[in-house]
Amino acid sequence: MPSSYQSPMRQDQDAAAGSKSQTVNVSDQNATVADVLAGKGGEVFSIKPNETLGTAVQELRDRRIGALVVTDDAGALVGILSERDIVRKLADTPGQTLPQQVGDVMTKEVQTCGSSAPLVGVLKQMTEGRFRHMPVVTDGQLVGMVTIGDVIQHRLTQLEHEALHLKQLIIG
Repeated sequence: MPSSYQSPMRQDQDAAAGSKSQTVNVSDQNATVADVLAGKGGEVFSIKPNETLGTAVQELRDRRIGALVVTDDAGALVGILSERDIVRKLADTPGQTLPQQVGDVMTKEVQTCGSSAPLVGVLKQMTEGRFRHMPVVTDGQLVGMVTIGDVIQHRLTQLEHEALHLKQLIIG
């Protein structure tokens, strides 16, 4: 038998039984939409229903975003216009799409969330509904927009912090 190998001895088992591992739960399972908005800000880009799709397309391009909330003159949410809405209309009315009004193309039944909504629930709602943008409404006021990319970025940042924390625990 090689001298580097020694079979376990009773005293080794007793020592192992007395040792305790440190369990650290650094995962934030209670993250909310407010946590995401705190990192990205609550700026919301909007458009009026009587504006043209041509104007909307320019806004989407210039701001490098994928959706605009549609608000009335009082600032109340009346719809959402996404790139997907525009592409569908382009397919239906080729060459005649850009002059059409936002109000005729927008999604009128908008799913929203509150700032205290858990991110896990929002992500599930977006996945099941097959949409990527969700307006955040608190006390009847539009306070932000959360995207599926925001949620993923937030989680990736959490995972990086967890990995760093665990590495510090291991290294000491």
